[in-house]
Amino acid sequence: MSDAVEESIRDNAAGPRRARGDSGEVEQHSLAEQIAADRYLASKDAANKAGRGLRVSKLVPPGAG
Repeated sequence: MSDAVEESIRDNAAGPRRARGDSGEVEQHSLAEQIAADRYLASKDAANKAGRGLRVSKLVPPGAG
C-alpha cells in the first residue's frame, strides 16, 4: 500500500497542477510544493533504511589497553 501512495505522490508532483481543455493552458506545481514533496519522500526513504542515519561505534583512544 505504501508503495502505491509514494508512486502517486511522485506522479502528482511531476505532473501539472492544473490543465485546461481547448485553450491548452497548463500550470505547473510551485517550486515550494515540489521541494516539499521531494523532502517528504526522501524522509520516508531514510526512515526505512536499516541504520536510520545513526552509526554506533566504540571509540578506544590510542595507547589504552
